[in-house]
Amino acid sequence: MHLVQTMAYVNEVPWHGLGQQLAHDQPLEVWAEQAGMNWRIETADVRFAACSTDVDVNRAFSEKKVLYRSDTKAPLAVVSNRFQVVQPSEILEFYRDLTDVGGFELETAGVLKEGRKFWALARTGQTVSLKGRDQVNGYLLLATACDGTLATTAQFTSVRVVCNNTLAIALSKGAGVVKVSHRSQFDAQAIKGQLGIAVSSWDDFIQRMKALSECRVNAQTTEAFLQRVLTYPIAGATEGRATVFNDRAAKSVHELLAGRGKGSTLVSANGTAWGLVNGVTEFVDHHRRARSNDHRLDAAWFGQGATLKQRAWEEALRLVV
Repeated sequence: MHLVQTMAYVNEVPWHGLGQQLAHDQPLEVWAEQAGMNWRIETADVRFAACSTDVDVNRAFSEKKVLYRSDTKAPLAVVSNRFQVVQPSEILEFYRDLTDVGGFELETAGVLKEGRKFWALARTGQTVSLKGRDQVNGYLLLATACDGTLATTAQFTSVRVVCNNTLAIALSKGAGVVKVSHRSQFDAQAIKGQLGIAVSSWDDFIQRMKALSECRVNAQTTEAFLQRVLTYPIAGATEGRATVFNDRAAKSVHELLAGRGKGSTLVSANGTAWGLVNGVTEFVDHHRRARSNDHRLDAAWFGQGATLKQRAWEEALRLVV
């Protein structure tokens, strides 16, 4: 079963081969239609049948509401009355001024989990080439979910061209990401204002990438790095066995670092801390076990995979003297 229900894209065919390819510079209205985002989230009362001995009484539960799609009438979630809905059109509309005058270009947009989650990803125009022609481009991801699994999140992210690895640009003090709880009203201009401060953080991110690409690592350092990154807590474990090391994942990352990984032999990555980061990110984005490729994408952007990549980034930065 695919998580990706509908999707549109420009440039390269995405990871799963699904979606509608668009020509460049299409208006948002075309994106909405081709990405399957031209519908609204509607609300209705939660009602139940209260059965008595002689009659069935239909009653409403006033503290909750049902969210459903306007086009198919398919139910999406049951939420509290305080839940603030963000519409698919608002996700796309967020980019209108950025693409019209800001130099951004939409690259993918789509719907996950039958409409419970949807996103748009735009290239910012920022780019850097590390030594050895290792190109990394800047992007802005905006995503939300109506089932309580994700706050509305605007996140600067990077894509390494040679292997299509994605890495969140998460810097100190939370720069580069804005999260809006569904208990608050979605305010696109306020989010852009907060992100405006973080746009300059791309320069900081570049400096950190360069420092990682110049930080040499040996076999001992690599093994210690993987031990820290790929050791997980065990839920409900007894004292003395609170964590476990993922040997399977470590073996896969070692193979990627040894030449199997795309771009692993570039000067910037071969035997460097930047190579360690990309070994883990390529494993998460392309090789980690998942029910399908789009389940893997969901985890890599929003779930455990994203957490794992962030841990690798932070541990690699500790190696930079």
